[in-house]
Amino acid sequence: MRSHLGFARLPAFCLAAFVGFAALPAAAQDAPTAEDLRALVFYIENNETAAIQAELRRLRIEFPGWTPPEDLSELGVTALAPNVEVDDIYAAIARGDVAGARRLIDETRAQFPGWTPPQDMQTLLATADASSRFDEAIGARDPVAALRIAVDNPELLRCNRINNPWRLAELQEATGNPAAALATYRQIIASCSAADDLIATIEKANSVASTDQINALIASATARNPAASERLEQLRRRLLAGRGIAIQTEPDAPRASTEPAPAATPRPVPTAPAAAPAPAPRAPAPAPAAAPAPAPRAPAPAPTAAAPVVAGVAPGTPAVSPLASLSLRGDGRLAQVRAAAAAADFRTCAARSTSPQSIEVAYERAWCVYNLERPLEALALFTLAANSSLGGTVRRDARYGMALSYLKRNMTDAASEIAASTDLTLDQRRTVEAIILDQRGVRAYQEEDYDRAIVYFDGLEELEGTLRRDLAILRAYAYLNSGDVRRAREEFQRLDSELRTEDTRAGLAAARTQ
Repeated sequence: MRSHLGFARLPAFCLAAFVGFAALPAAAQDAPTAEDLRALVFYIENNETAAIQAELRRLRIEFPGWTPPEDLSELGVTALAPNVEVDDIYAAIARGDVAGARRLIDETRAQFPGWTPPQDMQTLLATADASSRFDEAIGARDPVAALRIAVDNPELLRCNRINNPWRLAELQEATGNPAAALATYRQIIASCSAADDLIATIEKANSVASTDQINALIASATARNPAASERLEQLRRRLLAGRGIAIQTEPDAPRASTEPAPAATPRPVPTAPAAAPAPAPRAPAPAPAAAPAPAPRAPAPAPTAAAPVVAGVAPGTPAVSPLASLSLRGDGRLAQVRAAAAAADFRTCAARSTSPQSIEVAYERAWCVYNLERPLEALALFTLAANSSLGGTVRRDARYGMALSYLKRNMTDAASEIAASTDLTLDQRRTVEAIILDQRGVRAYQEEDYDRAIVYFDGLEELEGTLRRDLAILRAYAYLNSGDVRRAREEFQRLDSELRTEDTRAGLAAARTQ
């Protein structure tokens, strides 16, 4: 962890472990435990032949040294014998009675010699013990001890336990270490994606963050959850207004106090920066394949492009965009702007391209402000370049930028129209179509059109060869809500076998109650 956090004695790996999302490693074992056999026993009891065979294949892969009995019904006796005792153990853990849970485990082992506590029980017990010690450290106002416990037990700092890092940050601030508190809030923003969690975290960070730091937190939060961009922008305006700073809508020129820092650093390309992530996926979108603009065959004035509202012009008053009269070339800052863009220094790029004097510079600026989370300004500049005579490659990439800007604003249909009317490269089209399918699938699910959501998610999986885990869970719930309980159960079981989490366990429980 960085020394400015005030914990120089902590090992360097602490920051990487903080708010981590990697699953805890399972202990190696030769045969499945009773918990491992629960799904198989359930399928046997319900005589679901296909599911039985699928679960047997999974178990043989996970436990290659295990051979199931010829009479599979015998597994029910083995797996279900300690049911009541196991439930009592989980109940003790849920109450925070760590000593009682350990006593019950010893008693159950004595009663069922072949029984081993399942991995998730061991994990929950260890987490409950760590949680108790963490609470004691917080109560004792010892942030160093609390952080040590949390780093050793990453489960305590996961997003489903967000109250723990909040309490840690508040204690760090209260004990005179605002820099450490801000670092904790940053790690929450970098790891969690729920809109309510992001907004609450930034509100808490307001007391320890400067204006630039608030802007950077909001930019990072927007990259984590682009669908919450409107709420995050409203939060930014409210927090900065509380500091006496007025925010101009989509400014042409960056201002020192309100210029958001880039959420991530995409790969630089020779002439234009890579595009930052568009709204649905969390993975960055591929960089546009922009090439140096060739000389036009014949000089021609650029058509008027849509531009942000000009400051000082009343709504409804016709405003002539200053972009409308730009020449194709002639802005002497082009080399400096391109150098900053190629270095992925988007803040400097935006500062050097203020009030562009040529369409060339306007196009370079478009990618920079796009990466600074200003999609409306980027859209205006991309539109200008797309309607210019800069050359076919640049015009195509500018329309790609238009589509990404629309998607960043969740304007899915507008982006779809751009993609349909543009000869995009294969990678560009795959990126845009993937985001469109992602957004439409989520929207269909939110509108309770579950069959349509499944179609979109299936299309996304076919396009990319895989489906992001959060969307796969959403699709499983779509199956459940549409009445296909068996398919939902199979999907949740598959996801649970890949990585057991609270989400997959909750999904399995919901499917089994249908």
